Amino acid sequence: MEPTTASRTAEYMALYRAMESSRSKRKRLFTDPFAVRFLRPSLRRAAALSRIPGLASAVAWYADHRAPGARTSAIARTRLIDDVVDQTLRGRVRQLVILGAGFDCRAYRLSQVRSRVIFEVDHPATLALKVARLQGILGTLPGNVHYVEIDFNRQTLAEALRHRGFDCCEPALFVWEGVTNYLTAGAVDAVLHYVAGCAAGTRLVFTYVHRGAIDGSEMFSDAARIMSNVANLGEAWTFGLIPEELPSFLLGRGLQLTQDLSAKEYRRAYFGKAAESMRGYDFYHVAVAIVPPKT
Repeated sequence: MEPTTASRTAEYMALYRAMESSRSKRKRLFTDPFAVRFLRPSLRRAAALSRIPGLASAVAWYADHRAPGARTSAIARTRLIDDVVDQTLRGRVRQLVILGAGFDCRAYRLSQVRSRVIFEVDHPATLALKVARLQGILGTLPGNVHYVEIDFNRQTLAEALRHRGFDCCEPALFVWEGVTNYLTAGAVDAVLHYVAGCAAGTRLVFTYVHRGAIDGSEMFSDAARIMSNVANLGEAWTFGLIPEELPSFLLGRGLQLTQDLSAKEYRRAYFGKAAESMRGYDFYHVAVAIVPPKT
C-alpha cells in the first residue's frame, strides 16, 4: 500500500462483511454493523443494494466475478476467527492483539471482547482513518482499546507494543488476519519470534497464502487473476508458505501448530453443502498456533 493512504484491500474486506451482515439473521454467519461505515460512496451503494431482496444475489455474483472466491473466503474466515477469539477468551486469556487490524471491528461487535485489554496494531494511515471513523460512530473510543502504529517491514512488534501496556508475561491471543502475504520473510519471522517469546498458552490465529499461488509453482483456479488484481491496487502479495511445511516452519520459530484449514475446508465448515459450488481462493489458509510450555 502507499505510505500515505489507507489499505484498499481492507476496504474490500469491509464490503464483504457489510454484505454478509445484510443477510437475514437465519442465514448470515456474523453481524458487523460497523463495516459499511468504512466504505467509499461507490462501495457503500453496493452494500446498500445487497440489502434489497432480488438484488443481493446480483451484487454477490458481480463481486465473485471480479474476485473469484474472495468474498466467500473472507466471510467464512471471519466467522472462523470470531470463533477462535470467542473460545480463547472464554479461558484465562485477557489480552487480545489484532495485528494489521485494518477495519476489523471485533473489539466493538463481539461482546466477550469488551472486558479484555485490546491492542489494535496497524499502518499509521489505515489506523488514522479507522480511528476517525470510529469516533464518528461511537463518539467516545472505548478505554480498553489501545491503537498502536507500526510498519511491519520497518519496525518490530516489540518496539510498537513496549510502551503501550502489553504484558508479554501473561497469555494473549494474537489475531493476524490478511497480513502475512504482504510482508517480507524477515518481517514475518520477527512477528513469529516475538509471539513465541510471550507467555506459554499464548495463541496466534493467522492467515497465509500458499506459496505456489504467488510464485506460480502450483496451479490454483484464478490465482493469476487475483495476483494481478492486488498488484494493480498497489498491494502485491510477496510472501507465502507451503502447508506441508508449516508445522516444522512454526516449530523452528518456537510455536506449535494446532489447526490449519484451507478456504475450501473452512467454507465447508460454515457454508455446508453450499460450499461445494464455491470456487476460488483455495490457496488461502487460516492457521492456529500456540506457545508451548517453556522448558
